[in-house]
Amino acid sequence: MMPTAIRTAILGAFALTALAACKPEAKTPEQNPAPASAASSTASAPAATPASSPETTSLNAAAAPKPQGPGTDMRKEDIGGDFTLTDGDGKPFSLSDLKGKVVILSFGYTHCPDVCPTELLTYSDTLKQLGDQAKDVKVVFVSIDPERDTPEVISKYVKQFNPEFIGLTATGDQSLPVIKQQYRVVSSKVVQKEDSENYLVDHSSGAYLIDKNGEVAIFSPYGSEPATIAADIKKLL
Repeated sequence: MMPTAIRTAILGAFALTALAACKPEAKTPEQNPAPASAASSTASAPAATPASSPETTSLNAAAAPKPQGPGTDMRKEDIGGDFTLTDGDGKPFSLSDLKGKVVILSFGYTHCPDVCPTELLTYSDTLKQLGDQAKDVKVVFVSIDPERDTPEVISKYVKQFNPEFIGLTATGDQSLPVIKQQYRVVSSKVVQKEDSENYLVDHSSGAYLIDKNGEVAIFSPYGSEPATIAADIKKLL
């Protein structure tokens, strides 16, 4: 059996991948006609470490190597779980509502200019790779910036990439921090100017592939090709 310390180090390397430095203006599919191979931001982005440690190290996201192999099997890890947030119609939506489907679950925010649009375009292309099997797959994008991402905003944003995408955000007493902890997601607000409304959110990237029983099965890191993600999804269908 793999020693606990080594497992923790490996899990931190892929589950938190990299905190993605973002700029103020979000890009839509019209502004981003094709997925980029890496984040377009030139800012130095700190690499995330395991959730138990607050320390980070500096990493230029644009220089990160592009993953070529399949995602990492997560089925033996204590990660994930059901949660309830608010959908674009302002109604409660639980992850368990999608049982029976394979889910691509990612976290980000609508003002993200590079990583989030790139990932969402990649997931849209992934569904195209799946053809008829795409009917059994759902893409869920959870906002880590609920202050600006209202249900209406998050819904409109994700549907620019694919009308079937589901955007979720926290409202009322829904606890985003608990959900982030469940999925080992790290995010940090970065104020650019004195105006508190003008800020970025550094956040961990990549997506979890959740099986039909609602269990986290595979972690797909940022930069994975649509064909690679589709191949992993087919294992779960």
